[in-house]
Amino acid sequence: MKTMKKGNNWTAYYDPETGRYFAEIMYTSREGREQYDYEITRDIYDRLGSFADDIENERLIKTAEMAYSYENTMYGTLGPERTVWNKEVVESMEKAVKKQEKPKGFR
Repeated sequence: MKTMKKGNNWTAYYDPETGRYFAEIMYTSREGREQYDYEITRDIYDRLGSFADDIENERLIKTAEMAYSYENTMYGTLGPERTVWNKEVVESMEKAVKKQEKPKGFR
């Protein structure tokens, strides 16, 4: 199996050691740079590159859960902005917050 696929603004990777698939969408211009990383499924990876238009490949990647975002553009941000998402961590934190909100003596 190929371990990398590439389009105009996207690159997808397969890591045979872990069996995980990843994709990156990156836009660069005179105004700055944007980068979005995703952990994708094998089905998405297998379908990438089968579309005639790269926009369709990007749309397919965007159906996966975003893992990381970096934006440094003249428009919309004042400087580098880095955001990392991790669904497992967010869900665990929400559960911990709910436990703290419950009054003592109630289940």
